[in-house]
Amino acid sequence: MSHKHALILLAFIIIGAITGVLYGWYFGTQAQQLAWLGTLFLNALKMTIIPLVISSIISGVGSLGDIRHLGRVGGFTLIYYTLTTAIAVMVGLLVVNWIQPGSGINLGDPSIPEHILAKQDTGMADIILSLISPNLVASASQTQLLPLIVFAILFAMALTTIGKKSNTVFAVFDGINEAMMKLVIWIMHLAPIGIFALIAARLGNAGGGEQFMAEIKAVGMHVVTVLTGLAIHSLILLLILVIVAKQGIPYLVGMARALVTAFGTASSSATLPLTMECARENNIDPKAVKFVLPLGATINMDGTALYEAAAVLFIAQAYGIDLTMGQQGIVFVTATLAAIGAAGIPEAGLVTMVIVLTAVGLPLEGIGLLLAVDWFLDRFRTTINVWGDSVGAAVIHRLM
Repeated sequence: MSHKHALILLAFIIIGAITGVLYGWYFGTQAQQLAWLGTLFLNALKMTIIPLVISSIISGVGSLGDIRHLGRVGGFTLIYYTLTTAIAVMVGLLVVNWIQPGSGINLGDPSIPEHILAKQDTGMADIILSLISPNLVASASQTQLLPLIVFAILFAMALTTIGKKSNTVFAVFDGINEAMMKLVIWIMHLAPIGIFALIAARLGNAGGGEQFMAEIKAVGMHVVTVLTGLAIHSLILLLILVIVAKQGIPYLVGMARALVTAFGTASSSATLPLTMECARENNIDPKAVKFVLPLGATINMDGTALYEAAAVLFIAQAYGIDLTMGQQGIVFVTATLAAIGAAGIPEAGLVTMVIVLTAVGLPLEGIGLLLAVDWFLDRFRTTINVWGDSVGAAVIHRLM
């Protein structure tokens, strides 16, 4: 896609997002009638995820040539993702300790939804087991990317050991990857309408602007705290981009289509095809695009990790429970590891929240305080997730 074409599409996507907010705000539940348009766009993106991830990982590993290069690139990638996730958790803890959003809040009668109760026995062992799938078809049908990525990496590594026989196989996956990227470009022409419908329908589902504001007011300081933390972390990522990757605002503008789409879809995985396309247009090395971004969309959850840490301390404050520095240290470690590892589990953010709450002995009922505004904050934290992935691709491009 040409630069001019990309800028025009970006303008229409932004207009679609703003119009979606206004339509859902003023027309309320009527906006739910548009939901099918958003679902159509989301499904179109999702249908590209599995073939794109598998082909890009195998093609990316193959393009590295010597398998030792995979260890270097993979090592840098994991270090970057672990560090930025840890920074995000630390920012969340600092901001919530500063603002104290849960102090004096009216608990009301929060209840535990059934789908949360079903997750309370999930532990770290389940997360480790989720790395390997006994049925790749089942994992693909549920869009569980982590076991598919593990398989694709191992398969590609095996291919590199069989000599010239692997050339044909790598060429096939290279072709699939290029075709999928072309398909993504076609689908993105639906983005302005799709994002408009997704945002409008979600606001309509919340009852429109007045009902939404009533929900915000109930836990308003929690919303302010999370958004403040996410803004701070986005600036930290921008500094990393400038200092380490030697990139700047033009790169941010170049990734804007992916970031706005992330806000509209609230899904890092659904946004992945566009994230990869935007990174390619920003002249990021294809090796970094094919390996770093699919992995990042699966395990790099900066926004989610920050949100989980802030939410856990908010719940503790709401119940009048003063967590010690040691307990907050447990939150830091648990939220960091769970955010990285929980991607192979369905409803990963929920699993992370349950694990962290259980680790410090806080009541699961506290999650009920946050559900009304969770969908709203989810859009912001997904945007930061994608921004973190995008910066990661630029950083690894610089270090390769």
